[in-house]
Amino acid sequence: MKPYKRLFPVFGFIGGMMFTTLLFLSSDSKSLREAITELTQRIVTIKPESDLHFAGETVPINEDTYERLDRELTVNAYWQSTTLLHLKLSQKYFPVIESILKEEGVPDDFKYVAIAESGLRNPTSSASAKGYWQFMKPAAIEMGLEISEEVDERMHLEKSTKAACGYIKQLQKRFGTWTDALGAYNVGPGSYGRSMTEQKESNYYDLNINEETSRYVFRILAIKEVLTHPETYGFFVERADRYLPHTNFKEITVTETIESLADFAHEHGITYRMLKYYNPWLLKGKLTIAPGKSYVIKIPKS
Repeated sequence: MKPYKRLFPVFGFIGGMMFTTLLFLSSDSKSLREAITELTQRIVTIKPESDLHFAGETVPINEDTYERLDRELTVNAYWQSTTLLHLKLSQKYFPVIESILKEEGVPDDFKYVAIAESGLRNPTSSASAKGYWQFMKPAAIEMGLEISEEVDERMHLEKSTKAACGYIKQLQKRFGTWTDALGAYNVGPGSYGRSMTEQKESNYYDLNINEETSRYVFRILAIKEVLTHPETYGFFVERADRYLPHTNFKEITVTETIESLADFAHEHGITYRMLKYYNPWLLKGKLTIAPGKSYVIKIPKS
């Protein structure tokens, strides 16, 4: 969207003018937070633009797609608490995800899939999908991730992101576009392919598919728009409020079974809680390591 065509969904035009005045014209020295608290919240309609793209592919705008996009933009722009947390967490995890996407040849826009799928919080869905990219167990194993009683690499940021890249590239090769790969990622390639065949359609936007998948691409577009231009939608995250990337850690390669991860953590000067915080893929209180196998564990520095 072009900045001059966007509306201010939270503050509206009057709020935007007040914000500008407070920051730049007032003789008093006000912090960003102080200036924001003086604004009056205004609920206004968001105007989707026609010049939208996902992974370099144009989003066609007609009566149907306009309404689908408008719905997701409205939901995400006014879902204040969740969107604010998305902004904070993206500062922490996007540097790693962006680097892997670039290395694997997957468009940068796919980083927003991790937000839509998991909120970057490693949840478990009602269907037992897990991790940052919400892999089901069979697909995760197919893409080379280890899942056992003690380890679940769906919750390993780097490994699961590489696996997601491999899966997304398979879908793009099968269906021809990144947008269709995204639709198939949500509903599964079998169901997606059957829908295309039955309806004799060749792209996501023309498919009459289940509501979740029908909304999915537009949800990604809305998340991308709001996170790319947060101030336009009334979200202000000061530098001190951002979650910082995990950079201050060392990696330890372990080749022998660890009977007590609590003892292991204490031996390295950290708590068991912090060990799990940096390594959420460790599920139990021990780590069994088969001969010839190894794991890399992150240890935060003091």
